[in-house]
Amino acid sequence: MKTNISLAALILTAGVLSMQPAPAQSNASLHEQTKQNLSTAMHGEAFAYAKYMAYAEQARKSGDTALANLLEKTAKTERLEHFAEEARLAGLVGSNAANLKDAIKGESYETETMYREFAEQAEQAGDHAAAQRFEEIRKDEAKHRDAFTAALNKLEKKNQGDQ
Repeated sequence: MKTNISLAALILTAGVLSMQPAPAQSNASLHEQTKQNLSTAMHGEAFAYAKYMAYAEQARKSGDTALANLLEKTAKTERLEHFAEEARLAGLVGSNAANLKDAIKGESYETETMYREFAEQAEQAGDHAAAQRFEEIRKDEAKHRDAFTAALNKLEKKNQGDQ
């Protein structure tokens, strides 16, 4: 069961795991090691959030509301305080256009490379259910990429009209 929850949490945070600070907003005054440490810390906080939320769901299903609430409260601290502050320090968030371009890059990687390779490897290993799920997720990620691309095109057209 623990393996399944970890896999689910990994899938939930796959987009976060590929995040890099938006180039226009990077805090150039930070030392390179500090930037790497912030990235590692953000990955850990995002994974902890997803994992604790999955644990909370399991606790709630088993009837342990107090444990579910504790896990959810901790998860929210990981995301809303720890991750958010580290992201601010790292300059993760940029303009709407920069954010969309970064999101498109991440979703494209998940669609074209990551989930395609995961599905192929799972299929070759005989893990057919995992291969099928990776392929389903890959299709969802393509929809996300396409929606972000449409939003970016709309934003760019709006910005051209404003000039």
